[in-house]
Amino acid sequence: MGTRRGPPAPTTQNGRVREAVTLARRIVVKIGSSSLTTATGGLDEARVDTLVDALAALVAAGREVVLVSSGAIAAGLAPLGLPRRPRDLATQQAAASVGQGLLIGRYAAGFARHRLTVGQVLLTVDDVTRRAHYRNAYRTLRKLLDLRAVPIVNENDTVATEEIRFGDNDRLAALVAALVDADLLVLLSDVDALWTGNPARPGSTRITEVRGEGDLAGVDIGGAGRAGVGTGGMVTKVEAARIATGFGIPVVLTAAPLAGAALAGEPVGTFFHPARRRPAARLFWLAHATAPRGRLHLDPGAVQAVVGRRKSLLPAGITAVDGTFTAGDPVDLVDVDGASVARGLVNYDAVELPGLLGRSTGELAAALGPAYEREVVHRDDLVLL
Repeated sequence: MGTRRGPPAPTTQNGRVREAVTLARRIVVKIGSSSLTTATGGLDEARVDTLVDALAALVAAGREVVLVSSGAIAAGLAPLGLPRRPRDLATQQAAASVGQGLLIGRYAAGFARHRLTVGQVLLTVDDVTRRAHYRNAYRTLRKLLDLRAVPIVNENDTVATEEIRFGDNDRLAALVAALVDADLLVLLSDVDALWTGNPARPGSTRITEVRGEGDLAGVDIGGAGRAGVGTGGMVTKVEAARIATGFGIPVVLTAAPLAGAALAGEPVGTFFHPARRRPAARLFWLAHATAPRGRLHLDPGAVQAVVGRRKSLLPAGITAVDGTFTAGDPVDLVDVDGASVARGLVNYDAVELPGLLGRSTGELAAALGPAYEREVVHRDDLVLL
């Protein structure tokens, strides 16, 4: 996405700076609801301004910043007279519709103090898994950065249903970092780092670095944040770190008041080391951002073709179809034991497929027309699990 400097230099944990942070040119920062709002709802303007000042300093230094901000639902609680975060989807959507305007307005005013413009980008899962929508999201974010604006990303809570939700903005932030080919992801929370247990309990220690799953063995990851207005907690942040580092993006996890120090490369919080290789961004989204709408059962030959030889899936290799889906939806490809081996975007509706199973594309074209001489899942729209 634009010109990159190449991979960041090796990270240092020597008490001075983290070079992977200081050399990062494109940075995605995620902040949670509890770090922006009060427990009863409503924006904490001082906290918002502190964050804005830290991010504006990065832009002034010539770096690109994408902000993934929670807080829309929480910001809408007080204006609607709601004492706590609602559990039902309809009321959450109503709160988001009120709070989103308040949230983006506060950010716009804050960044305007630094003569910076913000752009609101509201996403659903469909926006980043269907090819045309994915390209649109990419182009919008790229153009905003080219125009020296600060994209502010949130899930489109006012219209998202349970079937097309990311689930939490930590996961969304990791996926946005992959989408924009970021050099760094910073997760800001109400806890200063990842700890081995509850930080308030004796014996818990701060984890300064995570190089792999072994460093997380025995770590007691708690539940929701202390303020009770968000959906995340340390569980979702660690999972977001797994997603981002799997894409080759380093991650810093720390408290919102330490944002300035973290972005300056100071060894605060927890640093998650990245994997060395980056998969294709859109397929990475397909693997991590989607829930399958159905399943296609493959015979052993089709499994070998898809998994072993990375071929497209043809009707001849499918033995059964489960679920209700339409062309373009994500489906899982399963082996004879029912284990998912891949996920892909299907080219047929569920009602069309049963009559096509076990037949070659040439046979189908001759019997039904040239429109049926196509793959059920093209290899370019398929990711192995």
